[in-house]
Amino acid sequence: MLGITILSEAYGTGAISISFTKVLGMTLCLCLAALAMDLVWGYCGILSLGHFAFFGIGGYMIGMWLMTARTEAVVRANLANRIIPPTEAEISEATALQIFSVVGAEDWPWMWAVSDSLFLSLLLVVLVPGVLALVFGWLAFRSRVTGVYLSILTQAMTLALSLYLFQNDTGLRGNNGLSGLQNIPGSTAGQAKLSIWFFWASAAALGLAYVFAAWLVSGKFGNIVRAIRDDEPRVRFLGYPVEAYKLAVFVITAIMCGIGGALFYPQAGIINPDQIAPIASIYLAVWVAIGGRGRLYGAVIGAAVVSLLSSYFTGGRAPDVNLGFYRIQWIDWWPVLLGLGFVLVTLFAPKGLGGLVDLIVRRKEP
Repeated sequence: MLGITILSEAYGTGAISISFTKVLGMTLCLCLAALAMDLVWGYCGILSLGHFAFFGIGGYMIGMWLMTARTEAVVRANLANRIIPPTEAEISEATALQIFSVVGAEDWPWMWAVSDSLFLSLLLVVLVPGVLALVFGWLAFRSRVTGVYLSILTQAMTLALSLYLFQNDTGLRGNNGLSGLQNIPGSTAGQAKLSIWFFWASAAALGLAYVFAAWLVSGKFGNIVRAIRDDEPRVRFLGYPVEAYKLAVFVITAIMCGIGGALFYPQAGIINPDQIAPIASIYLAVWVAIGGRGRLYGAVIGAAVVSLLSSYFTGGRAPDVNLGFYRIQWIDWWPVLLGLGFVLVTLFAPKGLGGLVDLIVRRKEP
């Protein structure tokens, strides 16, 4: 944090651009999601292919407040010069028209009822992913669905949510999504300061989540969760409420993902259903596998490395390679590189990049 701040445009030398500061901040948010994925998969043994849906829900919850507050400010400024001052009802109607006219609607949908309150929106960032995970997890775990069947169910949940959000009548602007989220209402600070502020917030969130996760897996709770991963029937035979432990981990990690999404999308500036499609949750599992499943630092390292490499290869920074008979464009070949890296790590380095850290510091596997 200190190094990036010193090199930033807002408070330092300007060696790091605003766009790259945002990339670093978003990378930290993805590391937070990977940390949650490692808790639920690496420690508890639940291969969830739907956790990025909770990430997206957190983004939508804060995105609704950002769009409402920003659009209302614009509407108030436009109507300020009217001879007869506008009423609050007129301002509300004009704000709704500005937001929803893109999908042919004019009225406020029910899910935007508290979008004018920052406190309630932040509360929903935690509550909505948590409640959705609680309901889904309770139904799945009480039925004792495990293994690949549970993974398919979590992916089906993500697909259903994505298809639902694509519809224009959902109240979340369908395929258009929520845009302009990088403009913070009521703030006169430029993008240089906003980018470093969000970077600080993302770093703080990741740091606190890491300390919490490390504390969670270090005691009796962590021992039981790892035992469930290794031999669930035996843990149940010993009298432990397996479903309750699995549900607790599932809900906690969903909330962590929601917080990460609430910090990610204001830096990205936009959120739409494409970004929470099932493939995003698969990528999340790949990051954890590359970093090293069952190692908190491995998940963070894996997400950071893959995210930054993805930004490099798909952002036009990597030069194309001309082979004469074929021109390699890295934007198209990046998914191939990612898949190849996943296969190589699985075959030759099952401990992932985190295993390299173990070798360096000579740590024994717990």
